[in-house]
Amino acid sequence: MDKAAKQGRGRRAAVLLGAAGVLFVLFLVSLTLGRYSVPLTEVIRILFHKLCSIIGLDRIWPMRVTWTAFMENAVVNVRLPRIVMAVLVGCSLSAAGATFQGVFRNPMASPDILGASNGAAFGAALAILLGCSSRYITVFAFVGSIITVALVFLIAQRAPGLRVVNLILAGIMIGSLFSAGTSYLKLVADPSNQLPAITYWLMGSLSGVRHEHILPAAIPMALGLIPLLLLRWRLNLLSLGDSEARALGVNCDLLRAVLILCATLVTAASISVSGVIGWVGLVIPHLSRKLIGSDNRGLLPCSMLLGGAFLLLVDDVSRNLLQTEIPIGILTAVIGAPFFIYLLLRKEKTL
Repeated sequence: MDKAAKQGRGRRAAVLLGAAGVLFVLFLVSLTLGRYSVPLTEVIRILFHKLCSIIGLDRIWPMRVTWTAFMENAVVNVRLPRIVMAVLVGCSLSAAGATFQGVFRNPMASPDILGASNGAAFGAALAILLGCSSRYITVFAFVGSIITVALVFLIAQRAPGLRVVNLILAGIMIGSLFSAGTSYLKLVADPSNQLPAITYWLMGSLSGVRHEHILPAAIPMALGLIPLLLLRWRLNLLSLGDSEARALGVNCDLLRAVLILCATLVTAASISVSGVIGWVGLVIPHLSRKLIGSDNRGLLPCSMLLGGAFLLLVDDVSRNLLQTEIPIGILTAVIGAPFFIYLLLRKEKTL
């Protein structure tokens, strides 16, 4: 038994190390890609020089500048914030998807199961209709997502029957209402300016991300992800069923509420800065489960690493495949829809 446990821990560590390595390599390669290509060696030198200047080592260890100012601007000010945001959003959506699948014990669960995406879309559309700046569009989207899930919780608490089933049904109902509200806002929007902006936001994109956008998004993401990582072993207990979990001393209702709250927080923070990007929270946890198993102690970190790498790769394709940028939501749907069909066909073996 001890030998099997050691082998399991070793395999888990190897998978996580491999996923971290893939993410790191993709991170560096992504900085070289764009309309203006920058060699990888220059990217590394630029990043090292920037790091040394931040911590003050450039005075002690000066570097010979072999790159142009245009290269440095493209890497540091244009690509770096977008790449960091892609990793953060991918990590957050994948972690939220894995959490919801564990909480609801349903492999089809995804981050928008409680209507968070619909609420964020309504908030963003309303902000665009009111003529708000991009900062307030993000705020409206975040608040709309939180309000939606709060309404879902309120309805689920007051409704009779199983709490988990009530949450799902309330999420479908409230999400449909906010989706109808978004459709109405699109109907009354100015077709020359506001309607294209709403439509583009709904398709998901990371264009326009700058350094000042990262911290406001990273804080709520961290506030949600850290508790999820700390409670990931308790998430395993929910898979046993409420009766068995209570017998082990777990307050199932409280644990489920905390997990859903944290997963909703990271989902809302992600959608508010990237628009509606679907399928990441469904596809990546399943791929991680194939690699590392169903133990959430390894599944959650693996989903985060692979989610960051996946969305980073999709964003690279989005901004480099054609002359005009392809919205990320389109590309993730192209990958996610066939995978969802595969899940339906394999349902008997999956559940």
